[in-house]
Amino acid sequence: MSTAERSRDRLAEITLDTKSLGRANANTEHEREVAIFDILDGNAFRVDGLDDGPYKLHLSVADDRLQLSIVTANDGDGIEHAVALTPLKRLMKDYFMICESYYEAVRTAPPARIQAIDVSRRALHDEGSSLLRDKLLPKIIVDEDTARRLFTLVCSLHWKG
Repeated sequence: MSTAERSRDRLAEITLDTKSLGRANANTEHEREVAIFDILDGNAFRVDGLDDGPYKLHLSVADDRLQLSIVTANDGDGIEHAVALTPLKRLMKDYFMICESYYEAVRTAPPARIQAIDVSRRALHDEGSSLLRDKLLPKIIVDEDTARRLFTLVCSLHWKG
């Protein structure tokens, strides 16, 4: 695959549905902003049936489903894709709880405790991103790093504060 073809299989823009966003604390807002920045900085995102990327992605949550609206960067063809959030709910709940523990520990706990919590937090995040990546298939193909950052965004949409 040529460099030009590879560069087409990526996201160029990401927007989040403001109605889907819950109340967010500073940590959640920061995670969301960093995830979007990191995705746009480098990602692999391919859409089955479309090969006119790069793409614009709009994420929202409706009826317990993650809604992905994808159009080509030149506002050409597009697709809608929905992913049930039910399989991710337990993971997200656990992830939110451990993130709260992590942020609390950063303020007062010794480094060994912070590291132990962070290992658990990363493991849950890896599990969630892997599950999300599988749920996007076969319509949407992403690399591991993009899946991790998308999982962060899904969590930020689902977080109700």
